[in-house]
Amino acid sequence: MKTRQDAWTHEEDVILAETVLRYIREGGTQLAAFEEVGDRLNRTAAACGFRWNAEVRKRYVEAIELAKKQRKERKRALEQAKKMQRSENKAQPLSTNFVSFQQETSAFLTEPSITLDQCIAFLQTLKSDYERSETIQMENERLKNENAQLRTRNEELQKKLERLEEQQSTIKEDYEALVKIMERARKLIVDEEYGVHPAHIFRMDKNGNLEHIAQS
Repeated sequence: MKTRQDAWTHEEDVILAETVLRYIREGGTQLAAFEEVGDRLNRTAAACGFRWNAEVRKRYVEAIELAKKQRKERKRALEQAKKMQRSENKAQPLSTNFVSFQQETSAFLTEPSITLDQCIAFLQTLKSDYERSETIQMENERLKNENAQLRTRNEELQKKLERLEEQQSTIKEDYEALVKIMERARKLIVDEEYGVHPAHIFRMDKNGNLEHIAQS
């Protein structure tokens, strides 16, 4: 059973991006790409689609444009190859006897060989695919390095935040102790000034607290 998971790793994002880009280049649908990624990562196609549209897609804007251009070039190359094949078939009509022979022996005939122009067009498309694949691979490496740097920076900031929280806690404790000392001193002065209570003798202990010793 496929399960929905919340956390996506960087490697899973890369697999999702590479699969979707491959389907775009080959003229497939994104839904089919999500299904394939779901099978590989044991996730639902809906979860893969949501991850792609919400997070991953914005990181591969240039790669998506390249994949779309590559799809158009591939489609154009295939159409040109079909046109050349039809032109060659029209330029070289088969005789009636050969056509009859071909129909009778079609089960034993192999696939017709491709032309030189078709081979050249295919190699050009393959070269273009390879160059774009290298570009995408370099972009993936750059993103991996950037992610590692950000992760290191995040750890440093987390440690700094913990130190600041400890300092803040210490300052808060010192402030509360100071407020208590000042409040006790204020009460002592009021008592002495207005004669509400007899004067008392205090001393400060090692923790900064006033300790009652005796009455004067």
